[in-house]
Amino acid sequence: MPDSEKQSASAPSAPASHAGERRSAPLLRSALRRWWPLLVAVPAGAVAGGAYALVAAPQYQSDAYVMAVADQGADSASAVSFAQAYGRVVAQPEILADAAAETGVPMRQLAKDVQAQTSPDAPMIQITGSAGSARLAADEANAVARSMVAFGQTTAQQTHVRLIALAQAAAPASPSSPSGSLDVAVGGAAGVLLGSLALLARPGAGGAGGTSGAGGAGGAGSRGGGTAAGTADPATVPEQQREPAGTGA
Repeated sequence: MPDSEKQSASAPSAPASHAGERRSAPLLRSALRRWWPLLVAVPAGAVAGGAYALVAAPQYQSDAYVMAVADQGADSASAVSFAQAYGRVVAQPEILADAAAETGVPMRQLAKDVQAQTSPDAPMIQITGSAGSARLAADEANAVARSMVAFGQTTAQQTHVRLIALAQAAAPASPSSPSGSLDVAVGGAAGVLLGSLALLARPGAGGAGGTSGAGGAGGAGSRGGGTAAGTADPATVPEQQREPAGTGA
């Protein structure tokens, strides 16, 4: 095949590609106009979460464990019940006073920094200390655990349940918060929520189109009604009526 014929055969492909680009450009612009709140909110939320992870002060957590042991001859199930009871009173001044004196942390702050968790199946009390430094978090947990054990000894004759220190808290190697990946994920999820709410708050495009379509149909109907009322279609007029009209003209 000559070169001129090859060029003429390949020439139509270029206009076809340009036509495809022209068709896709309006679709892309329409999608951007419709979904731009979501496209902006998700990256912005992820960036905000990452920025928070960079500037937030680190927090450390450390755990100490205390066990409730029933006296010989006492019901072993009572140890579980008393472990849960001691876990609920961990923030009482009778327990926090000695721990505050040992750590130098005020009782009000210590009540916020130390939490206790219990199990419904085991006579175990988990005491978690939280602080801005790893060493202080471990010291808070250990001090409260020792204070709780001492408090349990004072009531052992009435409860027939003793408290013993099972495991001491150690200084954690890394902070528990903030977490970069978690904060970015939370920020992105918040962006999805806010972007979706923004999309729902926007007026629907279908309502305007439906209104204009109804108006157009009504206008067409009124125009059709005016034609029918004013002048009849010659095709619908009987032949007997058309002839006299022509004669009169």
